[in-house]
Amino acid sequence: MIDFEDPDFLRDPYPALAELRSQAPVSRHEPTGMWLAASHAAADAVLRDRRLGRFWRDREPAEWWEPFNLLHRNQMMENEPPDHTRLRSLVAKAFGRGHVERLRPAVAAEATALLEAAGDTFDLLTELAEPLAVTVIAELLGVPRPDRHKLRPWSAAIVKMYEVSRTTAAEEAALEACRDFADYVRHLATRQTDGLLSDLVAARDGTDRLTGDELVASAILLLNAGHEASVNALGGGVVALLKQPAQLARLRADRGLEATAIEEMIRYDPPLHLFVRTAAAPVTIAGVPIPAGGQVAALLGAANRDPAVFAEPDRFDLARDPNPHLGFGAGLHFCLGAPLARIELRAALRALLDHAPTLRLAAEPVHRPTFVLRAFTEVRLTTA
Repeated sequence: MIDFEDPDFLRDPYPALAELRSQAPVSRHEPTGMWLAASHAAADAVLRDRRLGRFWRDREPAEWWEPFNLLHRNQMMENEPPDHTRLRSLVAKAFGRGHVERLRPAVAAEATALLEAAGDTFDLLTELAEPLAVTVIAELLGVPRPDRHKLRPWSAAIVKMYEVSRTTAAEEAALEACRDFADYVRHLATRQTDGLLSDLVAARDGTDRLTGDELVASAILLLNAGHEASVNALGGGVVALLKQPAQLARLRADRGLEATAIEEMIRYDPPLHLFVRTAAAPVTIAGVPIPAGGQVAALLGAANRDPAVFAEPDRFDLARDPNPHLGFGAGLHFCLGAPLARIELRAALRALLDHAPTLRLAAEPVHRPTFVLRAFTEVRLTTA
């Protein structure tokens, strides 16, 4: 039985996930009451089956949880059609207005500048991944430079709410971050005239538009999802690459492999490991009946190492093609920011390769003790 709080499991969940997958593609997890979909086919079905959805229910007591509830009841990821269709359409209209592509040169330049400012030994996360992610999302939303230091702490506090277990202190910090972040976005939206946030304000479908609460929720979702995913994917991917000297040498010799290397980073150690959906009606997944109201978790890390889909799934292969990983999800809720994440990851990887021909790990990376959002807290690198 999977223990989501076991330190050994959190450090390296893949052996236990492989064992779970070998026993059954879908199994009941008694401690949480969820069904766990561990095979690629089962997880993909969970993500795509329209009888399984995201149906937000406000946390209780509602008055206490209102700052958190406000951001979630009004965002696309916690809703199904027709609300999801409406919200995603309006956000996509603003998001698709050339904002992602216009950032490509700036992302590359920022990654290079950050590494030039780093010393011979530096932390990949605090000196490259995190400031790069903050810069990218701040440029996207039009956050002024003096305010950008606020974004990472807000995001880090809020996403702790998505773990299977959490402390009261973490919940209180998340509520404070939700309140402060929402107030800030409302204020920013009233004085910004250019950028994605202003386009979100102006986005319309006929006479329909985002409400004030929907605007705030959408902007914060874009920051939290994009920021956490890119930081954690880069951390896990670079660690995997540096622990495979032959693969690293192969990439240095053939930089045309950068695109497939990015996909393999996301497959091999995905930044998001669990995505829960709820059965609106009885449904059968991989032969297992799920009752109405039952919750099913797609285990993305387990799916991404399914030997039925990936040859030698525990081997990091930067030329792997095809690579139908589920790191960005699938179906209705496929990550809207996937193109931006790919630009950011590729820019960071390219800058690292250009920065030093002798780049290596300076110490064993330190894992963050979480599962849903898999991450490192420190990745020390050296060019010496």
